[in-house]
Amino acid sequence: MAANAIDQTRRMLSLVTYLRERPGAHVADVARAFGITEDELISDLDVLPMCGTSFRGGDLLDIDTDGDRIWWHNPDDVAAPLRLAADEATALLVAARAVATLPGLRESDREALLRATAKLEAAAGEAAGASSRLSVTFESEGGVFAEVDRAISERKRLWLRYYSPARDELTEREVDPIRLFAVGHTYMEAWCRLSEARRTFRLDRVAEIRILDDHAAPPEIELRDLSEGLVQPSAEDPEVVVEVGPGGRWVAEYYPHDRAEELPDGGLRITLRTPAPASLRRLALRLGSDGRIVAPQELADSAREAAAAALAAYEG
Repeated sequence: MAANAIDQTRRMLSLVTYLRERPGAHVADVARAFGITEDELISDLDVLPMCGTSFRGGDLLDIDTDGDRIWWHNPDDVAAPLRLAADEATALLVAARAVATLPGLRESDREALLRATAKLEAAAGEAAGASSRLSVTFESEGGVFAEVDRAISERKRLWLRYYSPARDELTEREVDPIRLFAVGHTYMEAWCRLSEARRTFRLDRVAEIRILDDHAAPPEIELRDLSEGLVQPSAEDPEVVVEVGPGGRWVAEYYPHDRAEELPDGGLRITLRTPAPASLRRLALRLGSDGRIVAPQELADSAREAAAAALAAYEG
């Protein structure tokens, strides 16, 4: 089972200490020591150079690899004790208090976070004063994330009420969670007991969630490579043609497509493939006057009928 987001964060924190003590470490040796694949390690190494000791972007970790060995070029530059400015201490304290209120957070993690927050307050002194006047409230997705993360950690099955935009309905199902990941939105990949297949669930579409007593036992399946995005159309998927005006050019940025041809009015004629063409009806409704489905004809007709029905409902 893939590591969840919190496990990855813990691993990367340990990785910094590990690499500092082993200059020029071999990629294969480090991956084996952490129990991950070399590709997962390289992915972590791509993130580490964006981390450092300042929220302002200074003192970043200068870590790179040639594919065989890993080099940390400035370990001494970031080894000095951390000194937080007032705004940095405030941001950390507000974030820590907010995370500590998440529903579903493991009690041991909550207690550890509160202890760390208390130490940070003591170290920050007067700089911590402003943080007591600020608070952050997470949207419901934060609670769903915490429940999923806990279920993955404890290998428990989940019960969901989930909104399916393609069918415009709420369904109830039990799932065995596999991993959390983010591609624009935050998703859970899980084995769905309703469909007996792997499914991906967007967390902000989970209307209700509950951890069950049943042990989660997803089948051994190969995890999808998400480096090219969540939606990766196949050459066998049906082809759809959408024409958009200047206000709809964003479609070419958000939807993988085969080609995008310029139109005289500044719009685009976009050709894409999707395993579920009917799901693009909602795109057509969202575009309104900024776009339309051109082909296949039955999908274009269906989109027009959906638009007419929506207008009729408003008039009613």
